Amino acid sequence: RQKAGQKVEKRKSSGVAVLPGKLTDCESRDIAHNEVFLVEGDSAGGSAKMGRDKECQAILPLRGKVLNTWEVDRDRLFANNEIHDISVAIGVDPHGPNDSPDMSNLRYGKVCILSDADVDGSHIQVLLLTLFFRHFPKLIEAGHLYVARPPLFRVDAPARGKKPASKAYALDEGELTAIIDKLRKDGVKEGGWSISRFKGLGEMSAEQLWDTTLNPDTRRLLPIELGPLDNAGTENLMTQLMGKGEAAARRELMELHGDSIEIDV
Repeated sequence: RQKAGQKVEKRKSSGVAVLPGKLTDCESRDIAHNEVFLVEGDSAGGSAKMGRDKECQAILPLRGKVLNTWEVDRDRLFANNEIHDISVAIGVDPHGPNDSPDMSNLRYGKVCILSDADVDGSHIQVLLLTLFFRHFPKLIEAGHLYVARPPLFRVDAPARGKKPASKAYALDEGELTAIIDKLRKDGVKEGGWSISRFKGLGEMSAEQLWDTTLNPDTRRLLPIELGPLDNAGTENLMTQLMGKGEAAARRELMELHGDSIEIDV
């Protein structure tokens, strides 16, 4: 009885779930083309709103770190504002792996997680992936979940011969090296190019965010799929990584694999 009393329902106005005020929706109603970007922070959300294609791209800015929902009861999820807003914006209710949720109200064909390319951004990405794997597994199974990959570096090259000045974006150090090697081959003198590094999405102008992360022709979107582990194996691994009482197991994992992680602090 106590548990039933604690259940938190979706906020409704005259029987209809109200879309969150922070959501900047798109104009199209075609699920095949519609995308929603869950963006870390209001400043990045502002750039994304200005740079998006408002016909088919919606933006939902998230404030701070999302709740770790691995051990949160499904009935208590809507007590958290951010999770309530995500669920209402997407149009699908939280469900378990064996449920058959009503997907007819799904509002976007692609749900894209867009966070900074730093440690905090990775943490937010993991917390959101945890939320979807635990409470919205059918979205992942149906191939609706993606992670956007914003670049870390921009390389500006001067005009050379008949080639005009150009700019290129790199996801990581490896790509940066490849771009610079190519410029050397093209005859650009050493140091003739300039490299700028993005600390976060908020530093990008709307135009840069469109070019690198939102434009379907030039962006990189990583589809999220369930890996080769069976469901029980994935669940055990996620419990080890996200469970409250698993600090010892996580420490062991870090001691075993800590040296294989390239971390950008």
